[in-house]
Amino acid sequence: MNELLIEFLRGFTATNEWAAILPEILLGVLALGLLVAEMFLPSNRQGLIPRLALWGQLVVLLVAAGTVGATVSSGREYFSGMILQNDITQMMRAFFLVSSILVCYLGQIYLSKQKLPKTEFYALVLIISAGLMLLVQSHNFVMFFVALETVTVAFYVLVAYCRTSQFSLEAGLKYLILGAMSSAILLFGIVLLYGMAGNPNLSGYTPDALNYFELTNFIQNNADNVIVRVGALLVIAGICFKIGAVPFQIWVPDVYQGAPTPVTAYLAVASKAAGFIVLMQLLRGPFIGMSDFLVPVLSVIAAATILFGNIAAVTQRNVKRLMGLSGVAHAGYLLVGVIASLSVPWAVYAVIFYLITYLLASFAVFGVMALAAGSDDAFQEMDQYQNFARKHPFLGGVLACGLGSLAGIPPLGGFIGKLFLFVAAFQAELYSLLGISILGVVISIYYYFGWIRESYFSDPSNEMQADASGGGTPSDRFLLGGLVVATVVIGILPAALPIIP
Repeated sequence: MNELLIEFLRGFTATNEWAAILPEILLGVLALGLLVAEMFLPSNRQGLIPRLALWGQLVVLLVAAGTVGATVSSGREYFSGMILQNDITQMMRAFFLVSSILVCYLGQIYLSKQKLPKTEFYALVLIISAGLMLLVQSHNFVMFFVALETVTVAFYVLVAYCRTSQFSLEAGLKYLILGAMSSAILLFGIVLLYGMAGNPNLSGYTPDALNYFELTNFIQNNADNVIVRVGALLVIAGICFKIGAVPFQIWVPDVYQGAPTPVTAYLAVASKAAGFIVLMQLLRGPFIGMSDFLVPVLSVIAAATILFGNIAAVTQRNVKRLMGLSGVAHAGYLLVGVIASLSVPWAVYAVIFYLITYLLASFAVFGVMALAAGSDDAFQEMDQYQNFARKHPFLGGVLACGLGSLAGIPPLGGFIGKLFLFVAAFQAELYSLLGISILGVVISIYYYFGWIRESYFSDPSNEMQADASGGGTPSDRFLLGGLVVATVVIGILPAALPIIP
């Protein structure tokens, strides 16, 4: 027995290549370094901390970018199968780093209007980024759950970060309840699968069912088992909580409204992206043997998510709630792409392309919202944006470009992203979902252009309430302008983003 244990430990440590997760380690060190720097820097030098966070992440991004394309598409395992790295996970690592850099920048704008601790905000953003990077690389349910909870617990704090706002505290409480419920459902599903896979009376049983490869073989032999199906459904339900899919979207608008604007952007982009990559990995991996059972279920969820998100957003006047419901609708479109990837392999890259265009457009819109918000950014009504473009032409243009891309208007990147997803859905013969998706796009044009109309075509006599911090600093304009340029370039030249093979 001791010899078997020794052999196991030797095999485990032989695959512990810490250089494989160097970007995540560097983010953890940087987060701790910021807390230490706050202790030793004098009060008049505390302004260096946001710069350290931003420049430190840029260095980590360069390190991570060097690994993109360095891994074969079939992947390579580390840490005894706990982590699997392939081309998709490497691209997503860079995606999460770009997201966290943008969140930290928006955090500077937000925190300059608040009397709140600053260093802890940046440290938590870094921890979440590292957790998301590990989450999409996880190839074992233990690693998956630990990374997921690391991200979720940090988000509990960030959502309720503005402790002087009752809306932020309410959003934090609701997010805590949602997170606890989703974690319990997810864990129950994992336990069912693990317990069934360890039953020697079933074909293909394995004591290591927490590993995706081992679980794939077991499910292929027991795809019709009721308990196995229930376990898979519970796991998927837990993930659907994270991505805001119907019927698990109930408090998404409340959380988006109450959370600080940079945190709302982080939830809308990075957290959602991680959920879809993980869902796609499970559906194309361990759950591939149950595709005939899961595809109809996911199709109903996707259709309901698209329709609910778009229809509910039509009457919204609070723009943060509107973005929350818009995010629900985008979750539906992405679910269509995930379903299509089960029969159309290149749809995986279409989903990633869509996520990138969604990142650019969302941060452009949230960047304008961060500048336009007052001290309590939960109160951002559409009426505040009346004549916004006339007083701030540049920010008005950024807002119009971001919203146009989210709506899927050519020649912006969002149009190409939707086009790729719709072509993949057509090739996968998902004609009903394709029709519902097109209907959703048509409905979304109403509320996106309603916001643009308020900004450009309101009665000139109306007084705009949003100050927009004087139109933003030169660095604000440079960042937002870069997002707009990237959105337009990707829309006109999709090959400028060479991710589709």
